Amino acid sequence: MQHRPIHRQRLYGVAAATVVGALCLTACGRGGASDARPSETHNSRIDCAETGKIAGSGSTAQQNAMKHWMREYESACPGVQIRYAPIGSGGGVAQFLRGATAFGGTDTPLSEEEFEYSRDVCPGSTAIDLPMVGGPVAIGYNIDGVDSLVLDASTVARIFDSEITRWNDPEIQRLNPGVRLPATEITAVHRSDDSGTTQNLNAYLAEAAPKDWPYEKAKAWQAKGGHSAAGSDGVVSTMFATDGSIGYFELSFAEAEGLSTVRLDTGAPEPVVVSAQTASAGIAAAEVSGDGNDVTLKFDYRTKAPGAYPIVLVTYEIVCAAGTPSDVLPALRSFLTYTASEEGQKDLARIHYAPLPPNVAARVRQVVSTLS
Repeated sequence: MQHRPIHRQRLYGVAAATVVGALCLTACGRGGASDARPSETHNSRIDCAETGKIAGSGSTAQQNAMKHWMREYESACPGVQIRYAPIGSGGGVAQFLRGATAFGGTDTPLSEEEFEYSRDVCPGSTAIDLPMVGGPVAIGYNIDGVDSLVLDASTVARIFDSEITRWNDPEIQRLNPGVRLPATEITAVHRSDDSGTTQNLNAYLAEAAPKDWPYEKAKAWQAKGGHSAAGSDGVVSTMFATDGSIGYFELSFAEAEGLSTVRLDTGAPEPVVVSAQTASAGIAAAEVSGDGNDVTLKFDYRTKAPGAYPIVLVTYEIVCAAGTPSDVLPALRSFLTYTASEEGQKDLARIHYAPLPPNVAARVRQVVSTLS
């Protein structure tokens, strides 16, 4: 990837400064961490760093996976402390590029401008994208008396763009023969914060329903109307309080809160249920498009393959290829090696995420071993 020179403008001045005080910054605790060692406590498959403090922030999509990883790793490696603030992908990138964290979580890879800007926090190098956890973006709904709902890309686009405003609209009824749909007004709920989840939904709608979704594949919401809420948990909370609502979030939130989810008519023989398994079918077909040690993935949002759910995302951990402070580096390498390992990936489906394809996970581990 060739990165063009840029003029640095406002970029990240609004970078979620309120969480800085809650995070242990990458420079804190300079007691010096030793090289990783095999754990002799909880999990012998984790090669632990002896000491270290790691701060991360960003994607809410991975927050439930991150909670699982931190619990397992810190149980095996009690000398290491990890903190992760789920402030959204935009905030996570901003915090990382301000030097406030050792890694950022984002549901979309860095832009060329962000790569260039990362030179300031990665001395002699740049940041790289490391895919770490996959999953589907579920479209959930709360409609009294409706427990089964099929939509296609066109209807999803027109609902979120306030072109379809009631649940008994003929276009929705056409996709749901035999289902009694009420005349309830639709309340479409979207993210108020910059979000990789939003960006992936934008990418899906822009590619699968281009005539109905004229918006950029951006982290900021652009469509008209609707209600906004901060974070995936905010979207879910708003929906619970609103009959006739529809929103989007990671599947783990739907499963945890018991929200109904849409089946997507993709043109496959049967509408596709959202699940870790159907998302894995989509992620496995992704292509690695990054250069060098950057492991960016490219998805096919228009797939019609049976059982392949098309609205998928991968959360990337963004780290410096070189230039991470020496007191943080061993713990960071140890933790990310674990999260990309077979041990770190094997329980993800149980908590409604899609594990990385084995070849991608192996590539990530190889790159992590080269961080300096």
